Amino acid sequence: MPASPGASQPRNEKAQSSREPDFHLFTRALRSLFFGDEGLRAFWGILLFVGIRHVLRYCVYPLALALVPSAAPGAGDILPRETYVSEGAALLCVALATCVMALLERRPVAAYGFSRRHSLRYFAAGLASGVALLTLLVAILRATGLLVFDVRLLFGASVLRYGAIWLGGFFLVGLAEELLSRGYLQFTLSRCLTPIYRWLIGARRPEALGFWTAALILSFAFGYSHRTNSGESPLGLLAAGLGGFLFCLSLWRTGSLWWAIGFHASWDWAQSFLYGVADSGLIVHGRLYATHAVGRPWLSGGLTGPEGSLLFLPVALAGAAVILLTLPRTHFGYRLADAADTYPH
Repeated sequence: MPASPGASQPRNEKAQSSREPDFHLFTRALRSLFFGDEGLRAFWGILLFVGIRHVLRYCVYPLALALVPSAAPGAGDILPRETYVSEGAALLCVALATCVMALLERRPVAAYGFSRRHSLRYFAAGLASGVALLTLLVAILRATGLLVFDVRLLFGASVLRYGAIWLGGFFLVGLAEELLSRGYLQFTLSRCLTPIYRWLIGARRPEALGFWTAALILSFAFGYSHRTNSGESPLGLLAAGLGGFLFCLSLWRTGSLWWAIGFHASWDWAQSFLYGVADSGLIVHGRLYATHAVGRPWLSGGLTGPEGSLLFLPVALAGAAVILLTLPRTHFGYRLADAADTYPH
């Protein structure tokens, strides 16, 4: 006797109900692979950020050079327009990538070190500290006969014009490099490493260990990225890495990148324009003085500039002292903030 049409319905419903839990388990496992308690998992966030930046870089740089063909890098001194075009393009790429990740992760951009609270004060303090410490290093090199000022190159209105032009250019440099090296990547790598330390050692300051491990990795990468500069040296690469680690100390103290941006901009400005020395092996057009190094490169800095001198190390220690003595201790450590300006004081 043939079965009625409804006879197989319970069996079909049973088979369907047995497949539904499997599907839900699969989707739950897939979601847990990409998302955790804090949203998108840090590993995928880093990969996505790097990928977005690289895609933008391959689109923005050719367009910028097409619009300003005279800004293509040359073999001589660095021209202001080269810096504005290249660093402006770099800043645009990393800023867009950061904004995309902030939207995807539903966090304020301020969480990545850009709180508006005390930003002007920190920036001004960084500007003053960068010029002061670079002046100290140049003074030591000159007093010991390791640096010679040959001739003054600019006079009158040209001093103000080139001084302002280069200050703007190096502000772009500081903003782009700090946002890349100590912005989203520092935040997210710290977030990635903190649970690992918590699992390994329990509750004994895993946030601090995560932050400083990320700082060490990214500071090394920051220093290594200068290897393609003409005239760069191993000591210069080490100095760039130590400088990055110093900037991380200011970030740890304040939760803000603004001190580091100010210091980065004014340090490079004082090297390249004010004293006319090489900056990681690079010389700019429109500098105030022509100089040259004398003696062994590991002491004088040689073609690298003051950053290639062993005398950079005590100046870096002085920079750490300035941070510890003048910047308030907020013990931020890249804790997540609920709003753009809710950072502890």
